[in-house]
Amino acid sequence: MLPGLALAGGVALVAIELGKIAWLQANGISALTLAIVLGMLVGNTVYARIAPASAAGVGFSKQKLLRLGIILYGLRLTFQDIGNVGMAGVVIDALVLCSTFALSWFVGTRVLGLDRKTAMLIGAGSSICGAAAVMAAEPVVRGRAEQVTVAVSTVVVFGTLAMFLYPALYHLNEQYQLISMSPGAYGIFAGSTIHEVAQVVAAGRAISEEAANTAVIAKMVRVMMLAPFLIVLSAYLSRSKDASDVQPQGAPAQKSGGVVIPWFAFGFVVVAGLNSLAILPKPLVGVMVDIDTALLAMAMAALGLTTHASAIRKAGIKPLALAALLAAWLLGGGLAIHSGVSALFA
Repeated sequence: MLPGLALAGGVALVAIELGKIAWLQANGISALTLAIVLGMLVGNTVYARIAPASAAGVGFSKQKLLRLGIILYGLRLTFQDIGNVGMAGVVIDALVLCSTFALSWFVGTRVLGLDRKTAMLIGAGSSICGAAAVMAAEPVVRGRAEQVTVAVSTVVVFGTLAMFLYPALYHLNEQYQLISMSPGAYGIFAGSTIHEVAQVVAAGRAISEEAANTAVIAKMVRVMMLAPFLIVLSAYLSRSKDASDVQPQGAPAQKSGGVVIPWFAFGFVVVAGLNSLAILPKPLVGVMVDIDTALLAMAMAALGLTTHASAIRKAGIKPLALAALLAAWLLGGGLAIHSGVSALFA
């Protein structure tokens, strides 16, 4: 596996170093986004020549290292974050997550005619935490590389647009006083509706430090919902009539009723719990977060390496249309949810 691990690691290292560029950080372009882009560049040029020797390590990075990366992702948040946004923030996050994913599933499959896996992956990325959520849902959904890449690409595109659109709309609202929204309220709204963590940080800092801090906490609470979401999704898929379509190609279909337990989701909760107890030395946590970034970047690089541009072209305009609809819902529907819940808990 060494050649494939070295290749994925090399692409990830370049992405991490590029991600340190101030302009990219200011515009919410993370190392994970860069890793999949660089991976696709290599995958669609020179990778075909070295694929036989690298396939094992690349596959290991895309599967095993991904799961480990999601587990260590729990070091980025604590259970105390929930208290900082209050019950209203938790309810807003939960309603946004459930409504966005349900809308993606229904419109994607019933209206746009997308396959269920693609609709679910786009829904997971839009409703929780962007590319990381897509990658976390992949082991449960069992999507193909091109389906995962299409989902990641769409949430990155509209998450990036949201990162610039939200501050612009906030300043416009300040000028015309259409609705009442403080920087703190804006932070909860942005954290509960913008796709990626890096994009949330950028959108919050464009308003104020208070908005940025509140946005990040709201976002972290939303990220914490990833584990129960995956468990419920796995249970549903295993019991649905067409559960066999979530099995890997060539693998025997599981019998209806057999739950595929995403153990890494439990690991994610356990690690977040340990971090909440504050028993881990801060320097160690910092090192482990850096390792986690490297693992996730390797998984993204491996995904890009195994994705062919032709497969994305074949996906057509429908995934983009679905992601656009979800982005519009996150803005309009998310604002309605935020206003309603805030009024209820006032």
